[in-house]
Amino acid sequence: MFFNYRGKTVGLLVLVAVLLAGTAAYAFHSWGPYHWARTSNPFTLKLGDNVSTAWDAYLAGASSDWSQSSVLNTTVVGGGTTARRCRPTSGRVEVCSYGYGFNGWLGVASIWISGSHIVQGTVKVNDSYFNTKTYNTPPWRRLVMCQEIGHEFGLDHQDENFYNPNLGTCMDYTSNPGGPPSNEHPNVHDYEQLEAIYTHIDSTTSVSQVVSNNGKGDSNEEDAIEGGKVLRKDSKGRDSLYVRNLGKDKKVFTFILWAD
Repeated sequence: MFFNYRGKTVGLLVLVAVLLAGTAAYAFHSWGPYHWARTSNPFTLKLGDNVSTAWDAYLAGASSDWSQSSVLNTTVVGGGTTARRCRPTSGRVEVCSYGYGFNGWLGVASIWISGSHIVQGTVKVNDSYFNTKTYNTPPWRRLVMCQEIGHEFGLDHQDENFYNPNLGTCMDYTSNPGGPPSNEHPNVHDYEQLEAIYTHIDSTTSVSQVVSNNGKGDSNEEDAIEGGKVLRKDSKGRDSLYVRNLGKDKKVFTFILWAD
């Protein structure tokens, strides 16, 4: 009886250890050692509004969702660029909507890096698709806006197979964002990963400098990936993450979310 008791105890401990290890792996979804430099937590990141009225509520909703994090807040401010070109502004994220054409993508997030620090970013949502019956729905709009903004903080996807069951997070590829469960908002693992990314404090800041680039560093996806390297393909074999080396320890990463 003593042997059986010990066996059950060991089995239970092993099971708990496996579950804890699985949880830790499941929560780990940063896309690199990159983060916004800041001197305290929580910090506030500005999201420039260059979207149409059809997107305003979804931008505000994504800002509210991500501000539930214990380490960061976001605030929507006036846009600093035009929606068509969607040029970056130092120290913040410009969010744009426009009919970029039937080129296959729903959303693009570009993130500029200096050393290990994020210094600016852009998000583009493609109205050429979101004006169609398939994608002109609240779940699709929420998913794409939430996911592309999430990349700007340093978050990666939790899963990249469109046909796996939904994980209940916007950082999950899906063919049915409304679920169940819904993939329209962040989940607890996203907030945990943000806490891990922003554990340490920096001595300088790359946030809210608000310095116009005067047209330099255009974020059109063709420019952002020109001369770049494909780092990843999605489950359908399409290029989904590029990095372009800009020299002097500077890079731009571009995430592409393709239409299903």
